[in-house]
Amino acid sequence: MHIENLITMANQIGTFFEAMPDREEALEGVAQHIKKFWEPRMRRALLAYVDSEDSSSLRPFVRESIAGHREMLQPAEKVS
Repeated sequence: MHIENLITMANQIGTFFEAMPDREEALEGVAQHIKKFWEPRMRRALLAYVDSEDSSSLRPFVRESIAGHREMLQPAEKVS
């Protein structure tokens, strides 16, 4: 999946949750949704994009959610 598609999806999720009255609950909702419905490769790509020099295509609300819940979003390491 291309990063542009992941950005679009993450921003759509953020738009939905940002309308919630409880900001902390909304930020956690974004992260929970991504963790629950995105496969590990998608989450790794999104986290790599956030770590890149220009992650400005992500809505600030989504970036805030990812920053605050990064540990939750980090896929488990593969065990060999």
